[in-house]
Amino acid sequence: MRAVLLLAVGIVIMSACTGGREGNRSPTTQRQRDSAIGASQLPGAQGVGRALRASDSASSRRALEDSIAGER
Repeated sequence: MRAVLLLAVGIVIMSACTGGREGNRSPTTQRQRDSAIGASQLPGAQGVGRALRASDSASSRRALEDSIAGER
């Protein structure tokens, strides 16, 4: 009985020491997560992909308009 108790305590202590692994991953941006979803076969992923393309198109249009406005 004592061996089982010691084993259980050991497992609890060891599992408590392994909790710091999340800090090692590099954080992903919202754009990267949306892009991964858009490229997947999940339901609704096509809509996410289309929304990203529309956003890219609008951003590029705004950049073009800003560059034209800056030339005046």
